[in-house]
Amino acid sequence: MDVAGETNSLASTVASSSSSSISSIDTSHDCDSPRGGDVDHELLQTASVSVSVSSSSSASIQRVLSLIRSKDPDSRLFAAREIRRLTKTSHRCRRHFSQAVEPLVSMLRFDSPESHHEAALLALLNLAVKDEKNKVSIIEAGALEPIINFLQSNSPTLQEYASASLLTLSASANNKPIIGANGVIPLLVKVVKHGSPQAKADAVMALSNLSTLSTNLSMILATKPLLPILSLLKSCKKSSKTSEKCCSLIESLMVSGDEARTGLISDEGGVLAVVEVLENGSLQAREHAVGVLLTLCQSDRSKYREPILSEGVIPGLLELTVQGTTKSRTKAQRLLCLLRDSDSPRSEVQPDTIENIVSSLISHIDGDDQSGKAKKMLAEMVQVSMEKSLRHLQERASTLVRP
Repeated sequence: MDVAGETNSLASTVASSSSSSISSIDTSHDCDSPRGGDVDHELLQTASVSVSVSSSSSASIQRVLSLIRSKDPDSRLFAAREIRRLTKTSHRCRRHFSQAVEPLVSMLRFDSPESHHEAALLALLNLAVKDEKNKVSIIEAGALEPIINFLQSNSPTLQEYASASLLTLSASANNKPIIGANGVIPLLVKVVKHGSPQAKADAVMALSNLSTLSTNLSMILATKPLLPILSLLKSCKKSSKTSEKCCSLIESLMVSGDEARTGLISDEGGVLAVVEVLENGSLQAREHAVGVLLTLCQSDRSKYREPILSEGVIPGLLELTVQGTTKSRTKAQRLLCLLRDSDSPRSEVQPDTIENIVSSLISHIDGDDQSGKAKKMLAEMVQVSMEKSLRHLQERASTLVRP
């Protein structure tokens, strides 16, 4: 999960394009930004070095390691940019340059131009991608304090790079308690509220990574982050990794108490955004979305049944009963049972009675479009159910045949 959480970050965004957005997985974590990646030939002369820009040979690596330890700021800047470039796609280089972690972290602490901080952050981010040892080493070297400072910076670029760094570093189980204990969680929630679109996306994914630790989840819940997360969910693409992580956090919030549940219903377009993820999200996102609605309805059916139904949830639930993950199918069936017009719905529903429940629901749907779509989905679901039943009968018959 956490490895997936590294994806869609600024790192992957900048690697592919300077304007695209973040989900999912590990291959795009690179933080190759035009801002920090071009070799400055004037700087090369100033540093009085000759490092091949097309070679990652052992000699070149040692030369760059020597430069990153230099007392000359321009030499360190050049070396940081080279480390970022050379580790863009090479895990072997990440291992070789693990020795550069401490001098790069030191660069973050210097009172230097913003470009020096950016270069060091990008190099560290590339070193951390897909490398658990480097993730841990970066935190142990003291990177967290300057990264926290950058997270509060007035510079949108530094704030974005700090959010991306925390996203990647929080994918390590060893780092989660340390990051949470250093006051990062309220700052990440603040970025979700007020940051740039990219910083918001990375911050919510970092929060999702951190939330897998119970103590961190408690701290997240204490910040009452529902409204900024909902705002981000409504604005982002529903099939994105960002929407998946938003729904994951919202599902956790629904379990926390009635205040969060009431907040979701009261927020205009909040339930609709969750329903849209249920219809258009990734398999994992849809599982979280149906979990949100199921938890809501289970907590107080009489209070939340109508608000859920009014957002046209039935077609998406029908599709989940046949196309979702195992957990999604089970949750969708339970929710359909709770949504039917009955005072005492069963907590479980058998596959062969789902059609009757949905037929009852369809009769109460307002609007020809929604009703027509639901009926079409029901017909498809019945067809799938019949095919499954037929295969089951054929399998049973074959076992009864005697030689």
